[in-house]
Formats: sequence, structure tokens, C-alpha cells
Amino acid sequence: MSRSSANGWLRGTTVRKGGAATNAQRPNQGHVISTSSTIFGGGVKDPSGRTSEYFSMDDQCPVCKSDRYLNPKLRLLVSSCYHKMCESCIDRLFTLGPAPCPVCQTTLRKLAFIPQTFEDLTVEKEVAVRRRMAKEFNKRREDFIDLRSYNDYLEEVEDITFNLINDIDAAQTEARIQAYRAENAALIEFNIQREEQTAQALKEQEEYERKLREQRALELRREEDEEREDREKRERELIDKLETSTKDASKLVAKARAEAQKRSAARSTTTFQSTSSLLRSRAAQSTVVPDLPHVPLQDDWDDYTDNYVIQTNYYDPMSEPVRKDKEGIMRAGGYRIEEAWERALRSAVAGLDLQPLVGFGPELEPDGDVIMASA
Repeated sequence: MSRSSANGWLRGTTVRKGGAATNAQRPNQGHVISTSSTIFGGGVKDPSGRTSEYFSMDDQCPVCKSDRYLNPKLRLLVSSCYHKMCESCIDRLFTLGPAPCPVCQTTLRKLAFIPQTFEDLTVEKEVAVRRRMAKEFNKRREDFIDLRSYNDYLEEVEDITFNLINDIDAAQTEARIQAYRAENAALIEFNIQREEQTAQALKEQEEYERKLREQRALELRREEDEEREDREKRERELIDKLETSTKDASKLVAKARAEAQKRSAARSTTTFQSTSSLLRSRAAQSTVVPDLPHVPLQDDWDDYTDNYVIQTNYYDPMSEPVRKDKEGIMRAGGYRIEEAWERALRSAVAGLDLQPLVGFGPELEPDGDVIMASA
């Protein structure tokens, strides 16, 4: 080998057959640069729509064992079986098509990987499962004839969710989901459309409120500009009067101040009326169902007041500190001893007309002996 070829080999020169030599610098082995061009979706998004990814300085790819010390740009993604791999391993293993997971041998696809949002992958899995369940099991209270049926439905949904999160009877659980989807396909689609309409109505309401705020801000700025111009105009007029008038200056100033106060009061009244009109128009366009006040105890009931008489004082050691509290510190929340005594008396006399329960205690023979219960 010639000296020039040796020097070319030392310099990392690549000699192509039938072509000129080109300099190709050897990549730095300490930083593995990902060649992935795939935008991985999924993950939990913040209010701005961006996915917040979790990473730690102790991250390490379980497949190639690359860590953040060797590769500061290391990015771990989570598979559908909730095992982590770096982007380089994902490109190497799944670019040509579906392949088994190196950890659990589950068949995976490249696009099924999502960014890691939570430190604990169990939480990551639970969030994904509950998002799926909320999309498929979207019945509401009004879809059931009574509250008991709705509670049974919620219990069934939570049971299916628990099985999916903890991988309990996965095949049977997926079969239950498929059967429910086939049986309630029309209702599921209807509820999806209803939720979209609700979200659209909420978006329109927020947009309307935003326009109201902008309109109110414009009115306030316009009122401030008019008030400033009016004040400057009155000041100029007052200066001109002081320069040309022969009247007492203190009287002129007092008159100008009184007129300014009248204008300020009239402006405040106009502002209040404008705000009231805005609130009325907002209430007229609102589709929220009014919350009617609850009126308790609409049926007839007995308060047992004919069975007891409240005395002015009782032997009650527990309430002695409250009665001795002259400053009323212990009665700051509206506590009254008389109400506590009345409640205790009503509870005591409420059961006087009830017959004793049978079968919940030892029974006595006519001679007074206790009848032992049979084993």
C-alpha cells in the first residue's frame, strides 16, 4: 500500500470505483442521531394542544441499552403493550412492517408507538384505557329508566376497565366490548354526535363571551378617551374664564367642579345601564337550564312536638363550656344549645309508638328463662 493510500485511509477517505475520492467524516459514536421521519401521535395533551412528554436522566432503552449519558437526544416511546423503546430501535425493528415486541413478543406496528406522558407506565395505560372506555361506553343518565339501571351500567363499565388495565380475562373482556358495541351501535353514534354538538355549543358560548369582553373593553377605552377629552376641554374653558372674567375665581372653580360631578354621575348611570343590557342579552341567549331552588319537606310529616316540652335548662355537662361562653366564640357558626336539646328530645320520642323488633334478640320463656338459639 502506498503512502498516499495509507494517509487517505487514516483521513477516512472513501475511494469509489470509477470515481473520485470523497471525504466522509466518521459519525460520532457517542451521539446516536435518530433517522425517524414519523410523527408519533397519542399521549396526553395540555390545553394548548401539545403533548407533554416525560423524560428522565436515568432513561435507558431496554433493547439497545442506550442511555441518556451516551445519547443526550434519546427519546423513548411507548408501545401498545406498554414497553419502552428508543426511536432508533423502532426504526430498525418496525420500518419494514409489523414485528414482535422484543420484550413480550406482541405483534406491534410502528405507528402504534406514542410519547410517554407519565412516569409510571401503569398510569399511562389506565389513561389510555379510560379514554377508550369513555368513547365507547358513552351512555348518559337519561338513557336509563331509573337510577339503579344507570348505576349497574357504571359498575359494569368500571369492571371492564379494571380487567383491561390489569390484563384480567383479556379475550372475554374484548368480547364483551364487541358485543356491547354491536348491540348499542346506534346509541353510541347518537351520543357521539350529541357530545360534539355540546362541545360546539360550548365553543360558541366561549366565542360569544370573548366578543362580549372585547366589546366591553372597546367601550371602556372609548369612554376613557371621551372623559379625558371632556376633562381637558373643561380645563381649557376654566382657564379662559379665569383669564377674562371679573367674577370671583373660587366661585368659578366651585361651579366647574359641581358640573364635573354631575357629568360623572350621569356617565356612571349610563355605564350601569349598558352593563345591565349586556347581561340581559347574555342571559337571553344562554341555553343553560335554570337551577330551580330545592324546597325540602314538601310532604306531610310529624315533628312530635306534642310528645315533649322543652325546658329552659337541662343537666348537660357536654354543653357546659358553650353555655359559659359569654363572648359567643363557640357559637360563631350559629350553634344553639336549644336546637341541640330539641333534636335530642325529638329523636328520643320518635320511636315511642313503634313496636319492639322480633327476632333480633334473646327470647324469654314464660318462666323468664332465655331460649337459646339453635345452631
